[in-house]
Amino acid sequence: MAPTPADRTPSRSSRRSFLAVGLTGGAVVGLGGLLTACGSSGGGSGGSSSASPSAGAGVNQKSVTQGGDDYATVIEKMKGFGTDAAAGVFPRTVKHAMGSTEIAKKPVRVVVLDTGELDNVVALGIQPVGVAYTDGSKTMPGYLDGRAGNPTSVGTISSLNLEAIAALKPDLILGSQLRAQDQYAALSKIAPTVFSIRPGYPWKENFVLNAAPFGLEAEARSQLTAYQAAAREIGAKVSARTGGKPPTVTPLRFMPGKIRLYAELSFIGTMLADIPLPQPKIEQVKELAVEVSAEQIDKADADWVFYGVYGSPSATNQDAVLGGALWKTLGAVKAGQARPVADETWFLGLGVMAANAVLKDLQGFVAP
Repeated sequence: MAPTPADRTPSRSSRRSFLAVGLTGGAVVGLGGLLTACGSSGGGSGGSSSASPSAGAGVNQKSVTQGGDDYATVIEKMKGFGTDAAAGVFPRTVKHAMGSTEIAKKPVRVVVLDTGELDNVVALGIQPVGVAYTDGSKTMPGYLDGRAGNPTSVGTISSLNLEAIAALKPDLILGSQLRAQDQYAALSKIAPTVFSIRPGYPWKENFVLNAAPFGLEAEARSQLTAYQAAAREIGAKVSARTGGKPPTVTPLRFMPGKIRLYAELSFIGTMLADIPLPQPKIEQVKELAVEVSAEQIDKADADWVFYGVYGSPSATNQDAVLGGALWKTLGAVKAGQARPVADETWFLGLGVMAANAVLKDLQGFVAP
C-alpha cells in the first residue's frame, strides 16, 4: 500500500532520527513498512466516516520509515468501535474505522479482504464466500485445516477484484482502512462494509470488531481469554525452567529485497509480550520492525531466532544469509536454536487461530 505522507511534529521526527542512528544502520519500519511487508496497497489510517488519511509514507531505507504519529495509538482509537446491540439482536449498527454501518440481519455471505479477517471469521465458525489472498501466498493457509471451506478468490490484498466481489452477492465485507480505504465507497455499494483501522498488532481488538456484525463478540472474547491463558502457561513453564530468566527471542523474516526483525508493534511482538518472552534491545521499539542488511545479520542474535520467508525463498536472500559465515557466528545458530517457522502463522495469520498455532510452536521449542 502507498499511504499518504503524515504530518509530523518536530519532537517525534527528532526522536525517530535519534533512534535510527542508535540502531547503527538498522531501519525502523513503522506503519508504511507494514504495507510492503504484506505486499498490499491502499490508504492511511484514521477513525471517522470521512476517513481522511493520517498515517504513513513510503519506506526510507536510509533512515526511518515515517510511520505517522498515530501508529502506536490505534488501540486507543478503537475503544469506541463495535456495537451496543445485544447478542442476537438485528438490525445492529457497527461503528468502525470508516464510520458506522447498519447490519440488517445476521450475515451469511461474507467476503474477507485480508488474512486477519479470514482467520477471525473461520475462528467464529463462519466460512467466507470470498477471500483476498496475499501476493506472497495466493492459496488458502494450511493452518486453517479446511475449516474455511472453498471461498472464491477476489484478487489479492494489493489488487481487489470488485466485480468478483459483487458477483458473490455478499451481505458483509470485512477489511481494514489501511489496506483498502480507497475502495471503501465502492465496496459499501456492494454490501455493508466494516473496516478496522489496520491489521497487525491490534489483532485482538480486530477480532472483537469482526465478530460484532454477527453478534458473536462474547465468543471472540472467550477465545482471546483462552489464548491469554495458554500464553501465560508457556511463560510460567519457561520461567520455572530458567529460574526466572526467560530466553530472548528474535522473530526474523526474509522478504524480497529486505530482512526484518519484528518489533513490539507487530503481531508476533504482541504475542511475545503476552507470554512474556523478551526480545533483544534492537527490537524493543514501538514499531512494526527493524530492517537489517545481510551484513548486519548478527544484530538478529538472541537465545532463539525464529525465521520465516515471505513468498518464494528464491526471491529473497535467505539461502545466501543462512549459508553465510556471519550467520554461523550467531549464538542461537551455534546452540541449535535458530529454527524455520511458518510465515503463514507467525507473520501473516494476524488472528487467534494463527496465534494459537504460534503458541504451539513456541511451547515445543522453548517450553517442551
